[in-house]
Amino acid sequence: MSRPLVLGLTGSIGMGKSTVAAMFADLGVPVFDADAEVRRMQGPGGALLPAIEAAFPGTTGPAGVDREALGAAVFGDAAALTRLEAIVHPAVRAAREAFLIEHGGAPLVVFDIPLLFETGADAEVDATLVVSAPPEMQRARVLARPGMTPERFASILARQMPDAEKRARADHVIDTGRPLDQTRAAVAALVDRLTG
Repeated sequence: MSRPLVLGLTGSIGMGKSTVAAMFADLGVPVFDADAEVRRMQGPGGALLPAIEAAFPGTTGPAGVDREALGAAVFGDAAALTRLEAIVHPAVRAAREAFLIEHGGAPLVVFDIPLLFETGADAEVDATLVVSAPPEMQRARVLARPGMTPERFASILARQMPDAEKRARADHVIDTGRPLDQTRAAVAALVDRLTG
């Protein structure tokens, strides 16, 4: 039985991954958004709430995970972060598998996974795509986000594989440091190449 080609999409914070994921979706390619799935599972009535509350008491409530409280509980604590990832990652993997079954007839699906290489999820896809932009553009994009500080940005970057290493490991790279229409054309060309 044939199954879709699975393209793992990743990129460091502020590189334009969400924009590129939306471009795939606009072309009719099913996109699994790992971050959105985590937010759903940690939202009101989410499947992960009991396990998160048990591991990190006081971090959940009727509205789901209190992101600030949970962030404070794991920030700068590698062991706590590992405990949280042990709850979240298997659940996301199961959701990805269900998504693949649901879209089994599509020629191509995209798994949008921020920590694709860092979590070893690249072993579960057929090809990888890294979106990348110049460092000064990345920094400007990220620092323009509400509540972002240079310290927070540095902390996030420290947890992510360096952009150059991601690009070196990727099967495909799309430069998002250029006009949107050029990025869109690059995405369309890649879809044609992968499905042709």
